[in-house]
Amino acid sequence: MDPLWRPSEERIKNANITRFISFVNERHSLSISGYQRLYDWSIENREDFWAAVWEFGNVIASKPYEKVLEDSPTMIGAKWFIGARLNYAENLLRFRDNHVALVFKGEGLETVRMTYAQLYDEVARLAVSLRQAGVVKGDRVAGYVPNMMHAVVAMLAAAGIGAIWSSCSPDFGIKGVLDRFGQIEPKILFTANGYYYNGKAHDSLDRIGGILKELPSIEKVVVIPYTEERADISSVPNGIHYQDFVSREHGLKIDFEQLPFNHPLYIMYSSGTTGLPKCMVHGAGGTLIQHLKEHILHCDLKREDKIYYFTTCGWMMWNWLVSGLAVGATVILFDGSPFYPDPGAIFQLAQDEKMSIFGTSARYIAGVEKAGVKPREKYDLAGLKTMCSTGSPLSEESFRFVYRDVKEDLDLASISGGTDIISCFALGCPILPVYEGELQCRGLGMKVEAFDFSGKPVRGGQGELVCSATFPSQPIYFWNDPDNSKYKKAYFDVYPNVWHHGDFIEITEHGGVKIYGRSDATLNPAGVRIGTAEIYRQVEAMDEVVDSIVVGQSWENDVRVILFVKTAPGVVLDEALKNKINKTIRDSTTPRHVPAFILPAQDIPVTLNGKKVEIAVRNVIEGRPVTNRDALLNPEALELFANIPELKA
Repeated sequence: MDPLWRPSEERIKNANITRFISFVNERHSLSISGYQRLYDWSIENREDFWAAVWEFGNVIASKPYEKVLEDSPTMIGAKWFIGARLNYAENLLRFRDNHVALVFKGEGLETVRMTYAQLYDEVARLAVSLRQAGVVKGDRVAGYVPNMMHAVVAMLAAAGIGAIWSSCSPDFGIKGVLDRFGQIEPKILFTANGYYYNGKAHDSLDRIGGILKELPSIEKVVVIPYTEERADISSVPNGIHYQDFVSREHGLKIDFEQLPFNHPLYIMYSSGTTGLPKCMVHGAGGTLIQHLKEHILHCDLKREDKIYYFTTCGWMMWNWLVSGLAVGATVILFDGSPFYPDPGAIFQLAQDEKMSIFGTSARYIAGVEKAGVKPREKYDLAGLKTMCSTGSPLSEESFRFVYRDVKEDLDLASISGGTDIISCFALGCPILPVYEGELQCRGLGMKVEAFDFSGKPVRGGQGELVCSATFPSQPIYFWNDPDNSKYKKAYFDVYPNVWHHGDFIEITEHGGVKIYGRSDATLNPAGVRIGTAEIYRQVEAMDEVVDSIVVGQSWENDVRVILFVKTAPGVVLDEALKNKINKTIRDSTTPRHVPAFILPAQDIPVTLNGKKVEIAVRNVIEGRPVTNRDALLNPEALELFANIPELKA
């Protein structure tokens, strides 16, 4: 297969990773050339590799580490950079000049900018206020906020004084918020008075009242002005306007708490579609060094770059994006619908802000193509050098769409990891070619393999995504899990002491990775394992289809494949279209991929992050309960899959 894109010699020469290879060669008297040899060295010499990232990434620490790694027979017990003392926020606020740090574009609003000097000053003022409010290291500070500058400032202020930050986006329902924050008992809650989405203003304060009734730990609610300049907060217990809470004094100095490498920084949550969300605690040092590696080496992020990711504060890509401040780049924040006022809204933002790195979801890219938008014909994307995609597998058709209709000279970096590791297992590389349907490489320092049922590595075939050696950004622990039983069950029940991630993958001959979907949603007709993404790639490339979801229904001691299709406006799912879909699937995959039934769907249920929920749909079909519907963007869509006559005995 010919690549869709190859980096130019100039791009390779000027890439950060090329400088890093020279740095490693000089430090260790090596002659590494090319990514694959660097990857192999990073796996075989993990301590030397992560020490090199520490130095190359200029980690700021008040006390140097004494030892890089104290490994453990169990991956949970490993300790990294022992003895070091540092502060995550101090590393992100190392620049204090007039270079633009943050750009915020709210839906339908004027763009706002903040320099590094202004950001430091605002964080300093808020950090003082948090200390005065009684926040000390280890306390939880929560955000129920849009993706706006105040969210970044609040997180950095909390991290600066050693508190733990946790956030949800304001489209979470009351139960969804309580299922998360109720477990961690935050002391301070930041919220905006509302948010905008799809041309409408939505109130947040009504929900806050319901949330606070069940969250007695909250001592103060700081209300950020957004949809109103100064909303009526008389109904909010312990409420105070942001302007009244933050110190009025400027020119303050932040007293950054110096903390161990594994001091807790973030509490993140699993999607919660199969039970109460798990609370994963991520350490400051592990998050920082992993993000430095990914931003600098894999994304080629430089100070002059402008990086954007379409995300909310409830998705780990927000935490990942904000770490771009440690490189001194300009971080672009957007809040609202990416299709408002039209499907090209974010490409307009890319043009206006001269984005160099554009991150989004596979679902968004497919949606832009379905809407008939051809960005290269309408927008000036001259500065765009990298486009990242995550959330679900990026289809081959979407790969072709990007190079055909977005930009030819572009590193299309499909990436995959998760909230569990607050980073990536497989991602992009600016010095490697891009092959259709493939993530360019496994992440440096991440011993990623595809395992078969017996725990043996598979090459050139499909298997379970595992990581068989420790890495710094593993959760340091789960909240309220003193014996690590939840932690072990989440990742180490399948293969002893090997991280089992729950994705079905193939490591290709190029050294890239293909993702076939979640292995716990893997179809298994007649014992043959089929990744759901294999079917989506065929079906969703068809003009007649807007979206789809495929599940395996237990049937007569076997599994039968059921495909639900949401058709384009004016298109009817008749026998002719069903036959066309079946033929497309059969011709492009195998006869085993052909569904037993193709049924219409008015809507496809997804999580708040846009991921299809095959397991929840399967549970509805089979009459099992679906817990935690608040984790879904459109939970009402699940009812469309109940009591379908064709699927009854």
